[in-house]
Amino acid sequence: QVQLVESGGGSVQPGGSLRLSCTASGTISSLATMAWYRQVPGKQREWAAGITRYGTPNYAASLKGRFTISTNNAKDTVYLQMNSLQPNDTAVYFCNAVAGFDYYWGQGIQVTVSS
Repeated sequence: QVQLVESGGGSVQPGGSLRLSCTASGTISSLATMAWYRQVPGKQREWAAGITRYGTPNYAASLKGRFTISTNNAKDTVYLQMNSLQPNDTAVYFCNAVAGFDYYWGQGIQVTVSS
């Protein structure tokens, strides 16, 4: 079992930056990938960025260049650095971890971009 706890959300003005953190606990040695998804009310949850246990990042095409995903040396925390935020980045952001056929989710954290 893996537990995920997100932090770092909040409100920011357009053009600002935020860094989200997600700390995993439990059987983290089994994790193959960690990722961030986001969801706007009334819409499907969408994948934003992911990183493998070997440190290879991938991004949704629309976010590449503004968002950066990374992990710490212990590979138990994944970060999402979000720059040049725009109102359409407003969403609940969810941390995700995959271990074999098991998917784990954090509780979600709100990011609001508004002037």
